[in-house]
Amino acid sequence: MKRILVLDGHPADGSFCGALAQNFADNAAQAGQEVRIRHLSAMQFDPDFGQSGFKDAKPLEPDLEALWQDILWCEQFVLAHPLWWGGLPAKLKGLFDRVLLPGTAFRYVEGKPLPEKLLKGRTAQVLVTSDTPGWFYRWVYGAGTRKQLEKQILNFCGLKPAGYHMFSPIRGSADKDRAAMMNRAGALGRKAA
Repeated sequence: MKRILVLDGHPADGSFCGALAQNFADNAAQAGQEVRIRHLSAMQFDPDFGQSGFKDAKPLEPDLEALWQDILWCEQFVLAHPLWWGGLPAKLKGLFDRVLLPGTAFRYVEGKPLPEKLLKGRTAQVLVTSDTPGWFYRWVYGAGTRKQLEKQILNFCGLKPAGYHMFSPIRGSADKDRAAMMNRAGALGRKAA
């Protein structure tokens, strides 16, 4: 049995992105995995890191502390998020700014250019909803958010990327297209072991 944390990274409740995250989580649980799910829309915290340096970062609010404990608990982190303006929604980016801190998620090492990854031993999958077709996102836009997430956020802290899955285009999709996307998210959840 694998411990899986699913973060629905859409800032609004009731989104299709959230439904994909829930379907992934439900199918992983039905396949025998131990699953926890968190919804960004239900979390209360200040997403602004503010003017402070890392040494005097503000204390984590209860929702962020609970998420951090779930990150420490999990063996696989699954993030579902919408692609907004070619990037992460501001509240989701603020969550990463506030939670993934030096001394807990990574540690700077004297004389080394890159920090020690303190979340090693965990994998990460990403599910992305977008109005932009996947081929256009990759070939024209250069998949910038994927590079940021996989290299500069997840892997930077030790969460080894294990899958990046586009669900698109959402805008104008027919019911049969959305049903196929839901089936795909469920299949990914069943294979998460």
